[in-house]
Amino acid sequence: MSAYVRNCWYMAAWQEEVPEGGMLSRVLLDKKWLIHRLESGDYAMLEDRCPHRFVPLSMGRKQGDVIHCAYHGLGFGPNGACVHNPFPEDPPAHVKAATMPVVARYRGLWFWPGDPYLADPALIPDFAFLDKEEPAMQRGHMTMQGNYELVTDNLMDLSHAEFLHVETFGTNGSLFESGAQTVEVMEDGAIWNKWDMTDARAPDWAKGFLPEGARVDQKLHIRWHAPASMALAIEMAQAGTDFSQPLVPPMLNPHIITPETQSSSHYFYDHEPNEDARALAMKVFAEEDEPIIEAAQEALGDQDFWDARPAILNTDAASIRCRRALMQMRKREAENA
Repeated sequence: MSAYVRNCWYMAAWQEEVPEGGMLSRVLLDKKWLIHRLESGDYAMLEDRCPHRFVPLSMGRKQGDVIHCAYHGLGFGPNGACVHNPFPEDPPAHVKAATMPVVARYRGLWFWPGDPYLADPALIPDFAFLDKEEPAMQRGHMTMQGNYELVTDNLMDLSHAEFLHVETFGTNGSLFESGAQTVEVMEDGAIWNKWDMTDARAPDWAKGFLPEGARVDQKLHIRWHAPASMALAIEMAQAGTDFSQPLVPPMLNPHIITPETQSSSHYFYDHEPNEDARALAMKVFAEEDEPIIEAAQEALGDQDFWDARPAILNTDAASIRCRRALMQMRKREAENA
């Protein structure tokens, strides 16, 4: 498996996943971390392991900005330093829990596992649309048993919708009959995969919104930022209306992936705040996408993706560019180590 890229922002959680006055423990990049909110409103992120006898700090208690270990009562501040010793001596200066920079942005919590001096919040991918949602969408989190780059492959190759998502948001063959694919690499490192369907057959689910026999124009556009932060934009309108008569409101949704381990991934998403939308999201992710990704992971095992000599199709252009961008980032980090 390829090494993780370190000098970039990953998402750890939605802000509301951290309980008020409590802690969130989560495995991220093969290590267990603890996240809690400080009295200032900022957040701290400590390795969820006491440096004394390695008990998870999340088993302890939070008192103000200090996390106290359940085993011997040592207390650790936001910077990981031991600031409280219940025994009659000063806190040991050499005892320190590992920490990572963490920033609240776009309703999420973003962490930087690399050189902390390079952790510029301006480099967090732009998900400003999440702050503007009205009414607010329902945010969700799940884990998939697959490497994060396999999940990225799935999302950045939108042609799989013709096969996996026939019952949900399949495009009824229009990708093949009327689709044009464009892949764009932007100056900020973003990679766009854009499918545009013109005068296409309407999906079955959309026919009820159209005059009988009417056709549609559709946009399926997805944007990637390293390491695996994606935003999916979907528009559909009656053909020839220049999208001035949308069949459904334009959709813009996050699909943000963070490695849990080399073979499992955190998936952060959102949906409209109702039970039907939640059920649809679960059908798409858990019943349609997840079994395929898990099967691919099982087939690969510990084998490197490129060592498996994958066949490459034209529709893979965007996902291959994402993989190559990560390869270049790993190379630069190794050279600067």
